[in-house]
Amino acid sequence: MHRTIFQEFEQICAQYGPFNRVLEIGATRQDRPLLTLPSIGKARLKVGIDQTEGFRGEDYYVLQGNANHLAFFADGAFDLVLCNSVLEHDPSFWLTLQAVRRVARPGALLIFGVPAYSAMGDLFGLKLARRLSRLPFVGTRWKQRLEALEAGTPTLGLHAYPADYYRFSEQAMKEIFLQGLLRVQTKMVMNPPRVIGWGFVPGAPS
Repeated sequence: MHRTIFQEFEQICAQYGPFNRVLEIGATRQDRPLLTLPSIGKARLKVGIDQTEGFRGEDYYVLQGNANHLAFFADGAFDLVLCNSVLEHDPSFWLTLQAVRRVARPGALLIFGVPAYSAMGDLFGLKLARRLSRLPFVGTRWKQRLEALEAGTPTLGLHAYPADYYRFSEQAMKEIFLQGLLRVQTKMVMNPPRVIGWGFVPGAPS
């Protein structure tokens, strides 16, 4: 996980904490889990789920299982659910979103991070390329390539762990991932862009 993403999740959690029971979707041994965020260090329970293996960390544990179901966990079990760089690898990501809602208690904070795409023509160096294309010696082929760039947008490259299916817009984060949540916010970070979104499950904490 890029340190920028880790820091963004840390800032969000620090703003709204403390939390007692934390779940991370897609916590892996190979990457720094969000379960190690300093702001959740005092949580009574920190657990993750990963499709490939289960393991123990210093003060958390990870179960091997399917995020589409989260069958290990009871309804309303968590007051914070973290999920980053997972849903693009999940062919049925909407099932994971439903499962997350089930295990989150009223008032819980849900935070998702996914690779995104931005506006058409939002490419570094595109303005310079436009100027160069106006020079008399620039041929048709270069101008055609420029037109293709203007109709495109940067995205994170293919990273098949074990497969890679989706990229999402900021609108998808707001209207699909966070649908029905309260105090919804989104933020685009990095380039190629990632979108981080968060909101609260309706209802008073029990």
